[in-house]
Amino acid sequence: MDILTLVLMGGVAGMMAGLLGIGGGALIVPVLVIVFEGQGVNPEVIMHSALGTSLATIVFTAISSIAAHHRRGAVDWAIFRRIAPGIVVGTLLGSAVADALSSRVLQIMFVVFMFAVAAQMSRGTMATAAHARQLPGRVGMSIAGGIIGIASALFGIGGGSMSVPFMTWYGVAAKRAVATSAGIGLPIAVSGAVGYIATGWNAPGLPPYSVGYVVLPAFTGIVVASALAAPFGARLAHRLSDATLRRIFAVFVALLSLRMLWGLLK
Repeated sequence: MDILTLVLMGGVAGMMAGLLGIGGGALIVPVLVIVFEGQGVNPEVIMHSALGTSLATIVFTAISSIAAHHRRGAVDWAIFRRIAPGIVVGTLLGSAVADALSSRVLQIMFVVFMFAVAAQMSRGTMATAAHARQLPGRVGMSIAGGIIGIASALFGIGGGSMSVPFMTWYGVAAKRAVATSAGIGLPIAVSGAVGYIATGWNAPGLPPYSVGYVVLPAFTGIVVASALAAPFGARLAHRLSDATLRRIFAVFVALLSLRMLWGLLK
């Protein structure tokens, strides 16, 4: 039943990765927490293992999603090249910070962050062509990348919940922002997975077949389904309006936040 749950959630996460450029971690992390709790995993490593495993799965989801968006010429590789160095540094730093925090603190931070993202997107703050701002220079993009990377590592996400609003605020069209966010998710996932493997290498109480904080059985079940489903989400994204994408994004994130909050209050 756990494997079936992970495969199903992996498929949904892949669809959301292609559709919204969020990497699927916002869905994968809560599901992994529930599964690990049901398996009696040490509570002190549940959230860390969920975050590390989520980021590892996003490596493959991002590759599949990038390919689908790139075929449509939607990925802005110029933005990617400017923000990627800060992303890598920030993600490695964020994984080290997460290792020093308790599982419950990480869960509380996750819920607060996701509610904030939902509120921001629901306000409709995407810039229009008439109000488009110029993207920051190299230093500004590196700082933005570092912040996105730290948050992504702390919350086990592909960064889309921050990079999509960031780019649309500067006038990048939602479809192009989603596609570029899929590209940004790859360095986040790779550096984040490496960071969680390194920091969790000798952690006590890890689930069986773990490599650091990456749980291989859960990783395998999710990655197969998510990689197959991501291209379908990418195709759907190019058929929807920017406003529709924004509303889907906000509702999706809010529902996940409520689910995590309910788990904390039980």
